[in-house]
Amino acid sequence: MTADPLFPLLRAVAEIVLTRPAMTGYGGDAERFATENRIALLDMLAESAELRRLGRERLRIPRAQRTERNFADLLLHTDPVVRAAAAGIAESVAKSSSDTVADRKIRRLNDKIRQLQEKLRTATGRHGNALNDAERHRETAREAVERADRLDTELSATRRRLRDPKSTASALLALLQEEPAEPEGDARSRDPNQLPKAAAEYRPSPLETAVRAAGIDSESFVSALQALIEPPNPSRTATVVVSQERDLKVVPLGGGTTIGGSCLLVEAGDTRVLIDAGLVPGDPSKPPAEIERALEGPVHAVVVTHAHNDHCGYVPALAHRSPDMRIIATPETTQLMPAMWLDSVKIMGQRRQLASDWGMEAEPLYPPEAITRATQRCEELAFGVPRRIGDLTVELFPAGHILGAAGVVVRAGDSRVVITGDISGFRQESVGGYTIPDSARYADLLVMESTCCTEDHRDRDGMVGELVRAVERVYAEGGRALIPAFALGRAQELALIMRGQLPHVPVLVGGMAADISRSFETVTADGPRQLSIFGENVRRARPGDLDGFTRGVVISTSGMLSGGPAVRWAARILPDPRSALFLSGYQDEESPGRRLLSATRDGAPFLVVNDMGEEKKIPLRARVDLMRLSAHADKRGLLEIADEVSAHRIMLVHGMARRQSEFREVLRLRRHTTTDTGTWRAG
Repeated sequence: MTADPLFPLLRAVAEIVLTRPAMTGYGGDAERFATENRIALLDMLAESAELRRLGRERLRIPRAQRTERNFADLLLHTDPVVRAAAAGIAESVAKSSSDTVADRKIRRLNDKIRQLQEKLRTATGRHGNALNDAERHRETAREAVERADRLDTELSATRRRLRDPKSTASALLALLQEEPAEPEGDARSRDPNQLPKAAAEYRPSPLETAVRAAGIDSESFVSALQALIEPPNPSRTATVVVSQERDLKVVPLGGGTTIGGSCLLVEAGDTRVLIDAGLVPGDPSKPPAEIERALEGPVHAVVVTHAHNDHCGYVPALAHRSPDMRIIATPETTQLMPAMWLDSVKIMGQRRQLASDWGMEAEPLYPPEAITRATQRCEELAFGVPRRIGDLTVELFPAGHILGAAGVVVRAGDSRVVITGDISGFRQESVGGYTIPDSARYADLLVMESTCCTEDHRDRDGMVGELVRAVERVYAEGGRALIPAFALGRAQELALIMRGQLPHVPVLVGGMAADISRSFETVTADGPRQLSIFGENVRRARPGDLDGFTRGVVISTSGMLSGGPAVRWAARILPDPRSALFLSGYQDEESPGRRLLSATRDGAPFLVVNDMGEEKKIPLRARVDLMRLSAHADKRGLLEIADEVSAHRIMLVHGMARRQSEFREVLRLRRHTTTDTGTWRAG
């Protein structure tokens, strides 16, 4: 049955009506005419017997449509009462059928809507995936550009160093003046995991062999190279030098009673040398507090103890302002510093752009070209080899802490000052402990770091074991463990621990930590202790891993959650109750890492962090804990250093004033004489 049982008859009547000359303007569409003129056609059928006769003749209804045939017979009946009753019944049936059709249409429309919604969801998902893919590609491209810029800067600096006679002379000296053999005791005796080292047969370097083959006296050749690095000053008489060298002076310019911005001015005669020139961490980073005092006169050199930014981050600014300034550090430190400087320039550029967007100014501390100049001016100096800087002589010794870290012995005549830099005595995966040389013993002054001077650290193996067990538990439960880490030192230490003790757990190293890790491998490739960080279960993090890496360990910068990839990882991991975030290092009082610890302790539901101007509100459902693996000597370790050096006086730096005051009392009880953190003169 059709929706309207009268429609076959009405269509036949419409065909008849449209044949009349008066209806030629309506065209020949009988179905449309019947639909639009339904009531008029029924009235015409009721009034015209002739039309009913013609309709009966024209009507052709299939046998299957019995209802339509029956209604047609009734409407064409000769009795008007029958016709009227049939029309009324047909109207009711048509209305009922129309409602059913409408329902079906509504259902069909709803089905189409659902299909369209499903297509929309699919399209939206594909669009989201495309956007994510595009963002990953942009991130990969940004990383590639940054890596290319870094390599370009390093290559440019290397080319300049190769063309610079002083740099060439410094490199030749580094080859000739090899690091002396490590003395018995000291760092080796403090390291129970270190096996005794058999005495190696002495083999001259290829350069030394070539010098001898050419009939050149080695000592004369070394003297010539030293003169090329620092040409003799004929105006300086021996009498003047001797009288001036007695006036050895030490002035802390930064990082004295704080942690960050380390800088120490050492003067003797006409010579002024800085030991470190670091940045004060913050937003933005700042120079050493009193660096302008150093710039009141010439700065002949800066000796860098290690490549952390709070010790070396301001060096490019000094090189930019003092083009002839020498930069002296261990070979490892000279190779690691440019990457740290480039990262600082990148961050300063981002902050400058962000400030500009808000109508403010934020000038970088130095331009990118300053890095090229600083890299060019670097001189490599092996441990235990004295090097002259005007009226001063400096000698470096192993300080533990991180790869390439050194303490410094500064001599002027009979006066000596020992600066520990950041120092540790225990063995780590990436570096051994400190070794105090004979030249440091009984010095006039020991300038000693005091980061952990009131702390008694647990056994390191126990702390490492606790971290390993916690990570293993998270992995077994199907979660991710995020360990924010400092890019240089801590990240590599953690990666080596995970690779050695959890070889079945996938580990990602992200951010700048990945680049520094590769540098660690390169720097140590030709040395006695090669470091292999990547390989097997450890690899570099990729942009797509944020969502694709669902189980394992992530080691990423920054260590205090103040920015970088670690913040983006935290946004993914902290809301997951199966996962965990383990802070592994010092957390500044104002840092997001310290706020996270406080928020977790107080049961806060979320943490708000700022990632380069973007505020992120992160739910807190994951486990959060501090598992500190310090690379600094604790109270007991610092007391051992003080006893081993046995200096006439001790000055504490790189620590908090209140803790330093407490530790001075401990030193005095051990019969050490201390001096306040401030200007000191020999004699």
